[in-house]
Amino acid sequence: MQLIEVIAELKSLGDPESAAGMARYGIKSDRALGISIPKLQGLAKKIGTNRKLAGQLWSSAIHEARILACMIEDPQQLTEAQLERWVKDFDSWDLCDQCCNRLFSKTAFGRKKAMAWSKRSEEFVKRAGFVLMAVLAVHDKKATDRQFEPFLNRIKKEAVDDRNFVKKAVNWALRQIGKRNPALNRKAIAVAEDIQRLESRAARWVANDALRELRHKKIQKRLTPKAGP
Repeated sequence: MQLIEVIAELKSLGDPESAAGMARYGIKSDRALGISIPKLQGLAKKIGTNRKLAGQLWSSAIHEARILACMIEDPQQLTEAQLERWVKDFDSWDLCDQCCNRLFSKTAFGRKKAMAWSKRSEEFVKRAGFVLMAVLAVHDKKATDRQFEPFLNRIKKEAVDDRNFVKKAVNWALRQIGKRNPALNRKAIAVAEDIQRLESRAARWVANDALRELRHKKIQKRLTPKAGP
């Protein structure tokens, strides 16, 4: 499909009422069409992998076109320079999370960018770093526990950032790492307890919310090795 065709189809799928409502969730409605993720997934399936079109869709600056770009881009061919260009365009938690989950985490640079971006000052770039940590904790099945220790150190250091979209991502990363296995659960709880003692309202929120989940009996039961016959 050509760019003009895809943009036309995106506009046909749009819902002005939904687009207007997106502003309540911190998404710039003047760039949004109001298209649900399932509809974008359907269109992405029809298009297939298409690097050239992904770049064109990203350049359009349309919110849903950029999410679609993340769905049809090839993570194996994505360059580090392109990651850096795209992350600078993040202007909402939605675009940040979709792009990190569907594309950036599948590249060879995901772990490196998680650490680098978590140190940055820009709100959505920093969020991207912690979202990558959360996503990798769930999907990188081959990663060792030791590979998550630098993430826990960054989480502890950045838990004092009181910006809403940052602190929620810090909390998300801590919870996901702590739900990976029993050993990381213990380490994440210890980190959360350290964070809890910091003189910061944001840090206390991050810690208290994480501890509620990480200590919950359902999580502990799931992580407890089953006894043999």
